[in-house]
Order: sequence, then structure tokens, then C-alpha cells
Amino acid sequence: MTAVVEAAGLRKTYGETVALEDVSLSVEDGEIFGLIGPNGAGKTTLVRSLTGTTVPDAGTARLWERAPTAVDKGRLGVLPQEFSPPDRLSARELLEYYAGLYDDARDPERVLADVGLADAGETWYENLSGGQKRRVCVGSAIVNDPDVLFLDEPTTGIDPAGRRTVWRLIEELAAEGTTVLLTTHDMAEAERLADRVGLLADGSLVASGPPATLIENHGGSSRLTVETATKVSTDLFGGLEDRPVEIDATEIDARDGSIVFEGVSPTAIEAIVDVLEAEEIGYTSLTWAEPDLERAYLALADDAEVARTGRSKSLAEATPGGGSADGDDTDGIGTADRDQPTEGSR
Repeated sequence: MTAVVEAAGLRKTYGETVALEDVSLSVEDGEIFGLIGPNGAGKTTLVRSLTGTTVPDAGTARLWERAPTAVDKGRLGVLPQEFSPPDRLSARELLEYYAGLYDDARDPERVLADVGLADAGETWYENLSGGQKRRVCVGSAIVNDPDVLFLDEPTTGIDPAGRRTVWRLIEELAAEGTTVLLTTHDMAEAERLADRVGLLADGSLVASGPPATLIENHGGSSRLTVETATKVSTDLFGGLEDRPVEIDATEIDARDGSIVFEGVSPTAIEAIVDVLEAEEIGYTSLTWAEPDLERAYLALADDAEVARTGRSKSLAEATPGGGSADGDDTDGIGTADRDQPTEGSR
């Protein structure tokens, strides 16, 4: 297949802060590529470089083998993280305005329906909920019927039902041939939508591949977590030769209020419960978890932190929505480059 979006050796700094360091990737025609990573990892700077709104210090960005600034803007749809249309235009008026900027735009009424706002078309933007505002912004990015769509955290603030509406829309666009690059902190979103996922950490692309491959290589093993009333010694689960089923876990970790079995077989659950009951240890829940993209993300982010600093991040610091060191992911993408309609009055 043909690469539509390409980055080769991109580097970008802001003062002493390195936002991108030797980033290379390609997105093929009709593919959905997901970018994940902590806040401040460089995702927004990468999207800005690929859309031509930021000039990298080194390396090249290409769309259809051309510089982003040389491409017809009508072929691109861009949704920045921060995008604030005029408050006193309705959702319908905003989409009609943006549709009017292009020769072959989509029907604004259809776009309203596609983003789940058919019944809110007459509502001023300022009176929409946060999730509805975000859906209007998604609509503004697709109303020109783009060939390549850049979405920077498209479902932030949208409720679960609305999020699924946007997911279905993105899937339909890709099925019709639109190439999509999106950033997200929602691992379920990335796992569902993306054909391939790339993890940015500290400005570097540390891993890339299909979600299933990343999970297989970095997601760890199955995990059983038992919530207990008191701290339990791991010694209870070893050396009992007369058990009918061996508790063959790769690791057993006791913590206050819980005990975690890594790499344990589902057939061992009954044996674990038997041990707890024999020792009269109360438990409130048993939770079984298979490897997923979030666990792969945490492992990769932790590896990147160790490589950079020599120390491991805590779980809270490594979570997808963790704090930003440089605020990179709050950058807007091309917001100043978009013409804004004049506010009306009602």
C-alpha cells in the first residue's frame, strides 16, 4: 500500500526541551494510526509537524510525498485539542460556515447526524455541553470530506454513548478510504480503532505495531487479583503438595488488602479460594484480567523512563493521562490558521 503520511527523523526543540527526537513513521492509505503516550510526550508537536503548522528543526514530514504546506488544505481535516468556535453561533451554523469554505463539502445536516447532534442543531455553541461541543468540533474537521484526517484526542469529554458514535464515524470514514491519524489517552479507543499504534515517550517513538502485537509482546500475562480483609502472606500458596490443582503463578505479590497472581491459569482459581477458606481469610472480590493495550502501554512507558533516568515510574506517573513535563499536549493545532466566522446575535 502507499504511504500517505510520512515522518523521517523529525526533531523539534523548544529551548532546552526536546519535544521530538528522531521520530520516523508512516501511515498508509486508508489506515487508522493511533498515537499514545503521556502528556508532554510530543504527540501534538508531531501532529503539528505533519500538518505543516510547526516546522521541525531536523527531518522531513510528507503528505503524499510532498511538503505539508504544499498540499491542498481541502484534502486535510484537522481537529486540534483546543478549538473554540464563536459561542453564539449554533451547531448548524458553524458546520454550514466551515462547509462553505470548500467546493465539495459534505452536507452539514448529515454531519450533524453523523456526530449525534441532529436534535441540537439550533443550540448555540455556548449552550452545548462539553461533550456536545467536542462533537461539533469533530464535525468541523470532517465537513470538508478530507482524504487525511488528523484528530488530536477527539473524544475527550464525550460520554460513553457519544464516544461510541464518534468511534463508528471514524471507522466508517476509514472504510470509505480516509486515512486517519489520531492521538488518544483512551487505550480502549486505540485498541478498537487503530490498525497500528505508536507509543511516544519523551519525544521518541519507542514502539509501533498492531495493538494485538504490542499486547502480545509487552502486555504481560493473565492476572488474578483477590481483595482481602487483611494482608496475606504469599507463603500460604507454596509447598502444599496435596492440592488437586497446582497454583502455578509466575509471580505472587501480596499488598495491603489484596494479593495478585501473575501468569496464573484460570483452573487455579478454585485452589486459591480453597487456601483462603482453609486459612479463614475473608475476601471481597476476585478479578480476572487478560493482557490489554493499557498494560502494554504501562510496561513500555516504564521501560522508556528507566532508559532515560535509570529509575522506574510509579503506576500513577505512567498512566496515559499523567502529568505533563512541558505542556506539549496542550498545544493547539492550526487553530490560528483557520478562518473564524463572525458571531451572530439572537
